[in-house]
Amino acid sequence: MKHSIHQHASVSVTNALAQRFLNVRSQTLALAAPLSAEDCQAQSMPDASPVKWHLAHVTWFFETFILERYESGFAPFNAAFRVLFNSYYNAVGDKHPRPQRGLLTRPTLEEVKLWRANVEERICALLSEPHDAQIDQLIELGIHHEQQHQELLLTDVKHLLSCSALQPVYAKAWPLASVAAMPAQWVHQSGGLQSIGHEGTGFAFDNETPRHQQYLAPYALMNRLVTHGEWLEFVNAGAYRDPQWWLSAGWDWVCAQGIEAPMYWQQDESGDWTNFTLHGRVPIDPHTPIVHISYFEADAYARWKSASDPAWRGARLPTEGEWEAAALLQENESIAHGNFVETRALHPMPVAKPRDGLMQLMGDVWQWTASSYSAYPGYQPWEGVVGEYNGKFMVNQYVLRGGSCATPRSHIRASYRNFFPTDARWQFTGLRLAKSL
Repeated sequence: MKHSIHQHASVSVTNALAQRFLNVRSQTLALAAPLSAEDCQAQSMPDASPVKWHLAHVTWFFETFILERYESGFAPFNAAFRVLFNSYYNAVGDKHPRPQRGLLTRPTLEEVKLWRANVEERICALLSEPHDAQIDQLIELGIHHEQQHQELLLTDVKHLLSCSALQPVYAKAWPLASVAAMPAQWVHQSGGLQSIGHEGTGFAFDNETPRHQQYLAPYALMNRLVTHGEWLEFVNAGAYRDPQWWLSAGWDWVCAQGIEAPMYWQQDESGDWTNFTLHGRVPIDPHTPIVHISYFEADAYARWKSASDPAWRGARLPTEGEWEAAALLQENESIAHGNFVETRALHPMPVAKPRDGLMQLMGDVWQWTASSYSAYPGYQPWEGVVGEYNGKFMVNQYVLRGGSCATPRSHIRASYRNFFPTDARWQFTGLRLAKSL
């Protein structure tokens, strides 16, 4: 298939695929397990979705894109769900308004779980018989789509819980084991002509292709992520009140929204900053990577750091090509030792085992880059309805790399391109610095 999803089908792959499908589906329910039905119903802002909606939408994906097309004698579990749980697929048809997802008190949470079980049974039945290879490709996409929503489920429920005066806890495990942050230093990269983008037979989204060459001038990357303690210096220096560090649109945003610190920071009665986490509200740990910052804030920090510290003169955000070229050199190691959702920290952590070179490339926080989200040279979206997955969002957004403490480990790779608008910060977003040599 032209521009197909990158996964070859075979009998053995199909059997393994069915098991991975069921594993990922059970992992999603496990993430929702600590929550009440009331927790799963509410929507805290238009950009976030209720947990119940996430559980339903990923099920809608499998029913709409696979069962509806390939199941003999297909009949929907509930015909109304086709509209209620469509997200942004215009080619599929009508959608329930996104800001009103929290108003969907019906179906109930239990009905959504019954739907999930029904679709799982039917997908496995489809895979147990000889079938079109496109089914395997779409299920692979559905698995990664559900893993994306696993992270969104956690970030959205974190925002929801933060809105309560009770400051409720999702998973009580604080304090987390913590160590002092490694000294920050530059790690030089040779640059040159580099191959960027996905290649091979493993899964990748269409926006990671095609693989192409970029010339990178010599550069350096910060050996680790910027920490809460370093960000506190930025706050205490009055940077949120000084327009010289901010892009014009960023300063307008700071003034209009009354931004004084990263999202979820709050001062207690003594004036000390605290941080709302999935473990509840806690004192700021200065050694953990900074998180929940916008592109505007990341860019302003780099400008401030460059001007205020001679050792960091020239600091800026890395381009996504610079980040990927460095990450490819240690991709497997970075993924194996990264702080992902399986770690259960649910919060960015300091480097546990210090070493030379680059650390924290994968996991902990999504790292803002200086690269606008746009198509690679020669990019072609997937054919059919799934072509809406990425390409139509390639405007007014910036690329983030590396995954976070809420990302499933098997979901990430060096070529993975996440993207958000410049003012978004409810996701687990942070930064590392770069400079030109």
